Amino acid sequence: MKKKPVLVIMAAGMGSSYGGLKQMDPIGPNGELIIDFSLYDAKRAGFESAVCIIKQEIEEDFKALMNRGAAKRMDIKYAYQELDDIPEGIEIPEGRVKPWGTSHAILAARDIIDGPFAVINADDYYGADAFKIVYDYLASAKDSDKYDYCMAAYKIENTLTEYGGVSRGICRMDEEGRLLGIEEAHKVQKSAGKIQYSRDDGKTLIEIPEGTPVSMNFFGFTKSLMKELRERERAELERIVRENPQKGEYLLPATVSSIIEEGKAELSVLECHERWYGVTYKEDRPEIVEAMKQKKLERLYPEDLWG
Repeated sequence: MKKKPVLVIMAAGMGSSYGGLKQMDPIGPNGELIIDFSLYDAKRAGFESAVCIIKQEIEEDFKALMNRGAAKRMDIKYAYQELDDIPEGIEIPEGRVKPWGTSHAILAARDIIDGPFAVINADDYYGADAFKIVYDYLASAKDSDKYDYCMAAYKIENTLTEYGGVSRGICRMDEEGRLLGIEEAHKVQKSAGKIQYSRDDGKTLIEIPEGTPVSMNFFGFTKSLMKELRERERAELERIVRENPQKGEYLLPATVSSIIEEGKAELSVLECHERWYGVTYKEDRPEIVEAMKQKKLERLYPEDLWG
């Protein structure tokens, strides 16, 4: 029997900027965090279980957060991203405290995941539509001669902030909507009615048309990804130790791009019409607070998510 898709939430960074989960800013009218809305949207899309990837140091606070809400209605499991969870023979560089990156984070769940799964960031708001289209895709995803992956893509204008430049992954696709590659665009912002970015510190501006699909790191995979991540891990960590021992990372988008370029996978880009929200700048917070308030007033969410 085909296994149901599982949601994987990368939350190992939660609390880092706030000195602990208890001090994290709520964005919902009843004190909800972004992850509360994500889990609610995932549940109504069809996800029955989630794996939260966290650090041991936030375990108590994080589980308390889940137990007050999502764990009442979903099967929540936990995996732990730790700096010393690396292949034998690789030495942690002296002074390194930064985690090894998002590919390494997903590997923390390697003993739990045994079927299709979606991956999101804990501190991004993706919207109900994104969870629905990814769940529906994964429910029938099937590897053949190539792995069968997917990604929710947002129109670039639905991902920008008014308060500064952001980095976005611009999707290149074939005529059938399959991903060919992701171009990282930095310092993307809207000015004088145009969306622009620069490759040379502002000397030359490149326009990005509205409607251009961008990746916000909401992927869907079959369990084959775990094997690929594991097989690449040693070489990637050795490269990091050699080239950038303090800050280098084993990152998921780059890994997925490599798998596609090697002809091992096809990734379908699923168009999402939601407005993405994140707190890139402190000035972004009031916007998402107001948006969540409005969504509740419009009854897109119940007053008590888990009541």
